[in-house]
Amino acid sequence: MTEMGKNIRLERIINRNTRNTVIVPMDHGISVGPIQGIINVRDAIQKVSEGGANAIVEHKGLVRAGHRGKGKDIGLIIHLSASTCLSMYPNAKTLVCTVEEAIRLGADAVSIHVNLGNGYEKEMLKDFGKVSYDAKLWGIPLLAMIYPRGENIKSEFDVKVIRHAARVGDEMGADIVKVSYTGSTETFREVVAGCSIPVVIAGGPKMDSDMEILEMVKGAVDAGGAGASIGRNVFQHQNPTAMVQAISAIVHDGLDVDAALRFLK
Repeated sequence: MTEMGKNIRLERIINRNTRNTVIVPMDHGISVGPIQGIINVRDAIQKVSEGGANAIVEHKGLVRAGHRGKGKDIGLIIHLSASTCLSMYPNAKTLVCTVEEAIRLGADAVSIHVNLGNGYEKEMLKDFGKVSYDAKLWGIPLLAMIYPRGENIKSEFDVKVIRHAARVGDEMGADIVKVSYTGSTETFREVVAGCSIPVVIAGGPKMDSDMEILEMVKGAVDAGGAGASIGRNVFQHQNPTAMVQAISAIVHDGLDVDAALRFLK
């Protein structure tokens, strides 16, 4: 029965026809504060839902801000871990919510953030194991955001470490894993090939051009990726609704970059 529940919830955050997804994370407030684009979370959610995003990611306290509100229906992923940029250990993520609490708040899925290659990796993996067990017990999908970040990592975008990060999410029991893009379709294909669950790409820091964002999304999808989980490059865009439409056109409709750019003109 838990698998049935999980499958029903997965269809609230993944397009049932394409099996791909466009997720907009808005969990940045704990990490870096109320930055541009998510000062008013209710408005931000409405803009991306109107663009056709499949789901958002937010922390438990902001669910009351109006998850669906006046916008279209959109999946709710509640983030379970956090750290702040004010900390001496910003890469050390701590659990701040439980699976059970997220379900009581109406979550369609939960997410956890794990950074590999630093001195706090073992604590984060232990938390990951607990969350994975609870998510399976309750029949709720788990999105794992796995990044190689720490003193033992030479390059966060090295295909070898990103392949490893994706595989960690897979072997720990996540249903979807989110990793950084490796820079090319060819190298990202190696990441997807080594992982049995859907792989989505992170958006990373704010980029300089719309084309750069869409080329990254297109490269990931062409490599077999299952879509994108992009925050700042969506909610800080001058037209977040149009940017989500452009990304969705690539992820769900198979459009090329030039065709997707038309949504932004």
